[in-house]
Amino acid sequence: MKIHEYQAKSLLAKYGVPVPRGKVAFSVEEAVVAARELGGSVVVKAQIHAGGRGKGGGVKVAKDAAEGENIARQILGMRLVTHQTGPEGRIVQRLLVEETLPIDRELYLGITLDRAQGKNVFMASSAGGMEIEEVAARHPELLLKETMEPGLGLQSYQARKLAFGIGIPAESVSAAAKAMMALAKAYDEMDASLAEINPFILTKDGKVLALDAKINIDDNALFRHQDLAELRDRNEEDPLEVEASKFGLNYIKLDGNVACMVNGAGLAMATMDIIQYAGGNPANFLDVGGGASADQVKNAFRILLSDPHVKAVLVNIFGGILRCDTLASGVVSAARDLQIQVPVVIRMEGTNVQQGRKILEDSGFNFTVADGMKDAAEKVVRLANA
Repeated sequence: MKIHEYQAKSLLAKYGVPVPRGKVAFSVEEAVVAARELGGSVVVKAQIHAGGRGKGGGVKVAKDAAEGENIARQILGMRLVTHQTGPEGRIVQRLLVEETLPIDRELYLGITLDRAQGKNVFMASSAGGMEIEEVAARHPELLLKETMEPGLGLQSYQARKLAFGIGIPAESVSAAAKAMMALAKAYDEMDASLAEINPFILTKDGKVLALDAKINIDDNALFRHQDLAELRDRNEEDPLEVEASKFGLNYIKLDGNVACMVNGAGLAMATMDIIQYAGGNPANFLDVGGGASADQVKNAFRILLSDPHVKAVLVNIFGGILRCDTLASGVVSAARDLQIQVPVVIRMEGTNVQQGRKILEDSGFNFTVADGMKDAAEKVVRLANA
């Protein structure tokens, strides 16, 4: 689950990470009040779940509250397009009005899971304020890393090593190390999957602050964090993805025209690959899970068919906990109740596959049953492009 910058900063501040003074605004009037309370020059920042806001015109500096009002009118309600939003962009519905600071240097801090090690890794770089992926690709020597042992977090010696490594002056190292350790504690206690401060700034008077903040919470841990779950902004999510989550379905919308219904993330990835290999483009990633019921299958179909770009559906199921006869019953129920108009190709293997095939054959619907994944992909791509 993603949260907004102002929410991330509020959480980090509770752990002791220094952040600029700022207030969230949901209207121009609230933005003006915030600018007046802060006094002097302020920065007005669009709050959307995407990076690159500055390049898209979503972050601007105002010399006073009057100019802040004009900027707030420009940004609030605009369709902000960045390299992470795609061409459709996002409508800006809230702003962060924040004090400006005398920046001396822009640095980078980040934490995520290193799956190869099975441990969280704290990263720091002297090249802040830019895409860290670009830094890692072009100048990997500028990205310093410290592995965090489970249960121990980031140790003080590691934090100081990173602080000196990214060029923080000796008089500011203690403050920087304290901020790093606070970030690591917040990451761990919130069950985050990603925490970034980019840029982490050093001011001209030697202070360190989180000028930006990005935190993603592990969805699987939200049952432990009801307070964090309340921070979810569904307006920033695809409506179909929100709808799918209500039924325990893992759904991600893509740009193609071949809808995929699969059980298991690995099989879903393989299915999307083989569709592209056959010359098609997947319209989504949809994992109904290993124990889906016939009702979940029906709801999955309803969500798939809500995408107007879908021209054909591929159902690719390996029957284990989700038996093939259960799947077939759900497909038939969906076809009957939803009046499916697009071609449906089904590939089934595993538990009760023969019973499942018989349910499909006796349904009276013109389903296309495939022999293997390659055959299924070729048939669904041909039908989608017919």
